[in-house]
Amino acid sequence: MTIAPEDRTTSAGTVEIAARLAGVWPRLALALASWTIRQTRAVSGLDYSLIDYRGVASAATRLSLEWWLEPQRALTALAELWSRNLALTAHHAWCTQAAARDAAGDKRFQDKAWSEDLTLRLVRDAYLVNSRWLLARVRAARTLDRHQRRKLEFYTRQLVSALSPSHWPATNPRVRARIIETCGENLVEGLERLVGDLEQSKGLVPIAQHDASAFEVGRNLAVTPGKVVFRNALIELIQFAPTTSTVFRSPLLVVPPWINKYYVLDLQPENSLLRWAVDQGRTTFVISWANPGAAHAGTGMDDYMRAGPLAAIDVVQRITGEDQVDLLGFCIGGMLTLCTLAWLAAGDTAPVRSATLLATMVDLSEVGDSSVFIDERQLAEIERHTRTTGFLDGCHMKDMFSMLRENDLIWNYVVSSYLLGRPPPAFDILHWNADSTRLPARMLSDFLRHIYLANSLVQRGQLRLAGRSIDLGRIVAPCYFLSTIDDHISPWRACYAGTRRVGGPAEFVLGGSGHIAGIVNPPTRMKYGYRTGPRYPADADEWLAEAGQHKGSWWPHWSQWLTGLGDQQTEARPIGNTQYKPLMEAPGSYVLAGSDSATPSLSAAQAGLRSLRCQCFRMRADEALERRQQHVGAGAVATQNG
Repeated sequence: MTIAPEDRTTSAGTVEIAARLAGVWPRLALALASWTIRQTRAVSGLDYSLIDYRGVASAATRLSLEWWLEPQRALTALAELWSRNLALTAHHAWCTQAAARDAAGDKRFQDKAWSEDLTLRLVRDAYLVNSRWLLARVRAARTLDRHQRRKLEFYTRQLVSALSPSHWPATNPRVRARIIETCGENLVEGLERLVGDLEQSKGLVPIAQHDASAFEVGRNLAVTPGKVVFRNALIELIQFAPTTSTVFRSPLLVVPPWINKYYVLDLQPENSLLRWAVDQGRTTFVISWANPGAAHAGTGMDDYMRAGPLAAIDVVQRITGEDQVDLLGFCIGGMLTLCTLAWLAAGDTAPVRSATLLATMVDLSEVGDSSVFIDERQLAEIERHTRTTGFLDGCHMKDMFSMLRENDLIWNYVVSSYLLGRPPPAFDILHWNADSTRLPARMLSDFLRHIYLANSLVQRGQLRLAGRSIDLGRIVAPCYFLSTIDDHISPWRACYAGTRRVGGPAEFVLGGSGHIAGIVNPPTRMKYGYRTGPRYPADADEWLAEAGQHKGSWWPHWSQWLTGLGDQQTEARPIGNTQYKPLMEAPGSYVLAGSDSATPSLSAAQAGLRSLRCQCFRMRADEALERRQQHVGAGAVATQNG
C-alpha cells in the first residue's frame, strides 16, 4: 500500500505537534503552579495585591443582601432580563438586525461573521444583553457608596469582559478559521507563547504585548544625540545636541514621569517630541529618573522635587547662563512641576519663564476608574508591603494600566497571541509601557496620601513640601495645559481644572486619542487633531461646547505659544561647560536599569543618598539663613520706625 505524499506531510506534522505538546505540558504545569502560588499569596494577604479582594467581596455581599431584602425590586429586574432575552430570541427568529446596533462600535465583534452567522449573532447579542443588564444592576445599587459602587462595577466589568464569546475558540470566527487553516498549529504556538509569558512574568497579567527583541534603548529608541551633563542619586540630566545654527535663549527642561522611563518622549526619530523640540531651535534638557531600589525607601516627594527639577533648573542655568528656563512636565512629572512652581513662588526667586503641563491632573476629585485601586484600606496595604520591600514593583502599575482598558490591553492580546498564534507586534509605545520602574516607599505614601487622596493641589496651603506650603494660585508664569479626550489615566476634565487654579495666564488644548498616542503625535502624521477655546469657564463641558476643532498635531500650536511669549535668538550652545562636563553619551545609564535589574548595591545607593541629603541640608540651611535675615531686617525696620 502506497502512502500519498500529502498524507506523509500531515502525519509528520501531527508527530511534530505531539512532540511540541509533550515538551510544553510540564513547563505549563510548573508555570501555572508558580503563578497560582503568587496569586494565592496575594489573595490571602501575604503579599501585596493590586486587586482589593476583600473590598470587592464586601461590596458584592452588600449588593446580594440588598436584593434579598428587596424581593419585589429583584423580581422586577429579573423580569426585565427575561423580557429582554425573549425579545432578543424573537428578533432572531424573524432574522431582524435590531440588536446588531449595540455591537456596532465594539472592536471584539468586527468580523462580519458575527452578523452573518445566525448562531454567532445570537451568542453575541445574548452576551451583550445579559452583560449590560448585570452592569446596570451594579450601578443601581442603593446600599453602596459611590466608591464601592464604582469598584464593584469595575471588577464586574473585568469578569464580563473575560467571559466574552470573542475570547473562546469555539465561538470566535477568526480563531475557527485559523484552526482550519493551520490544522490547529496556531493553538500549539499560542500555548507555547502562554508558557513563555507565564515563566517570565511577575505580575497579575502575564501577557507579552510587544516583541521585546524589536527595540532596544540606545539602538532604535532614545537615540536623539546628547550627553549626560549631571548626575545625582535620583536623576541623570541629559542635554541634547543642537541641530540648528541658532537657538532660542530660554532653554527647555523636560520633567517626565518617574513611574516610567523618559524615552516615551524620545521613542524613534520620526515621533520624538524631544528631537522635534531640538529641531525647532530649543536647547533641550530632560531628566532621566533613577530606577529606585530598597536603599531609596526613605526618599520622599521632597527629595524628588529637590534632586529633580530644582537641581536640574540650577544646572541648566549654570550651563546656559540664562536666568529663566521653560519647564515641561508630563503626567505625574507635570504634577511635580506644578508643585515646584508653587514652591518657588513661595520664595523670592523666579527661575521659570513658562510651564507646559502634559496630561497633568490638578483636581483629583474625579479621576475615573483608576480610583478603584486607591482608598484608605488599599493605601494601608501598600504601606505595609513597602515597609518590607522598600519599594513597589513596577509590574503592579503595568497591570493597573492594562486593567483600565482590559479589552484593548489584555484580551486583544489573549486572542491574538494565544488563540490565533500570532507573534506580538513590534510597537515602540508598548515596549516603553513594559519597561516599568519601581516606586520608593516614602514617595509613594507621600503622593497617594497627601496629594492623591487629600486632593491637596486644589486646596491652598494644605500640601507642604520642603518647608513651604504649596499654593497653585501663586504661580504667575504662563502655563500651557495639554490633555487628550480619550485619556483613561489622566481624565481631561481633571487636567482642565488647572486653568482655574494657577494665578497667571493659562492656555488649555485638548488633543485627540489617549494618554500616550495623543501626546506622541508628530505633525507629519496629521492625526487626531486638537481643540482650543476662546475662554475658560468653570464648567469643562461648557468649554468643550465652545471649543473649535483643528487638524493635525498640537506640537506646532505649542511651539507657536512658546514663541509668542517673546524670546531672542542666540548662537547654538555646546553641550555642557567647564563646570558640567559630559559624563557619558545619551541616553545615559539610569534609563537602562530595568524592573528586573538587581537593586543597586546598598553602599553605592546610600552614598548617593547621603550626598543628596547633604545637598538638601545645605538648601534648608540657606532657607533658614534667608528667613533669619528677613527677620533681622524686619526687626531693624521696626526699631527704626519706633
